[in-house]
Amino acid sequence: MAKSALRHRLAAWFAQRDLALLSGALLLVALGWAFAEISDEVLEGETKDLDDRILMALRDRADAADPIGPAWLEELGRDMTAMGGVLVLTTVTLSVVGFLLIQRKNHAALFLALATGGALIASLILKNSFDRPRPDVVPHLSHVMTSSFPSGHSMLSAAVYLTLGAMLARMSQQKRLKLYFLGLAMLITLLVGVSRVYMGVHYPTDVLAGWTIGLAWALLCWLVARRLQREGRVEQDATRQ
Repeated sequence: MAKSALRHRLAAWFAQRDLALLSGALLLVALGWAFAEISDEVLEGETKDLDDRILMALRDRADAADPIGPAWLEELGRDMTAMGGVLVLTTVTLSVVGFLLIQRKNHAALFLALATGGALIASLILKNSFDRPRPDVVPHLSHVMTSSFPSGHSMLSAAVYLTLGAMLARMSQQKRLKLYFLGLAMLITLLVGVSRVYMGVHYPTDVLAGWTIGLAWALLCWLVARRLQREGRVEQDATRQ
């Protein structure tokens, strides 16, 4: 009887709460733990050998200045890495903010602008805190000005594109559009991170950490936006209107 009553109480407790919010909160904790583990391994130097081997594997054995693959692949890498740059991300964000303003979703537009700006500030703080030198085993194929860990391009592309994808998906009623927005956001995030390693400006662990903390930031923004929507402080999405 006691066990049955406990199960009923737990079922009632979960029924009164948003399971998506609870699941998101648990995933957020897991991502935070994963970032902490990666950071610890990097600070102890445990990943350096593997990082160097992967970077060297992406370069021509005869000339470390040349990446593997045809010449057009190197140019494609430069184009793809620009997708995670501040200028492109700012342009994309402002475009969506403009769309939201046209739709008279002013609070959603403000929230998106703050979420994107917050991701940039968090990236700079983390880089300055860890201050990991850039890879030195291969020449850089892209100009860099900040430290290496975590990858700012990877973190910002994950934070911005996934936040945009989740927001646009929640504004769409068709499941195909939802999958399209989220799938496209994940694909761009993946390619940006890979391009940073291919260009020789980041260690693989820099990118992995960037993806992890960027996804955590996007998830945090989604949780906050969902809570604000329930309180009426941010406009409701299409599925709940």
